[in-house]
Amino acid sequence: MKWPDANVLRGLYVITDEQRIAQNRFAETVEQVLRGGARIIQYRDKSADRTKRLAQAKTLKMLCEKYQSALIINDDTELALQIDADGVHIGQHDASLADARRQLGRHKIIGVSCYNNFSLAQSAAQHGANYIAFGSFFPSTTKPDAVRAETALLARARQELNIPVCAIGGITLDNASALIRHGADMIAVINDVFGNNDTESRCRNLSALFNS
Repeated sequence: MKWPDANVLRGLYVITDEQRIAQNRFAETVEQVLRGGARIIQYRDKSADRTKRLAQAKTLKMLCEKYQSALIINDDTELALQIDADGVHIGQHDASLADARRQLGRHKIIGVSCYNNFSLAQSAAQHGANYIAFGSFFPSTTKPDAVRAETALLARARQELNIPVCAIGGITLDNASALIRHGADMIAVINDVFGNNDTESRCRNLSALFNS
């Protein structure tokens, strides 16, 4: 993946989850996601099994290169450096944006969770984030206690911030279109992808929303 690339941070953004993907089908499942058109994969695994995490991240690196999609590592700059991922995603209680940038250099992608707080988004944009994420927009099974964000944040970010915006939280094929209309450059999805019997088809349908 060549970064920066204006087309990278747009489209379907799929986040892996160790609770929703069988370990013995990890590569097969993620390849279905990529065949379905996911432009960004975020590797998110909160387990303490470092060996498994390294092996899976290497698998993702290979697959994302094959399908020319970006690989983002959730809150682990060390792992991102180890496999030469395209970047990291950090939240409020993770490494600071400044620390992540210092470790990764200026050519890697850094995304920042801003929840429902526009001031956080302004700060992230000013300090060199490559994209920001707002959410949860809908009830989420992954983070049921997450704060709720309003679609007005997306429209405001589109008008005031020169930075791609990702929407996250309970997003499905049925409700994603409204977020894209309000200004989301990316929609981040977990359960509506991995909880679906036909993962590839669901990703294809979600990806198509950006062309309609």
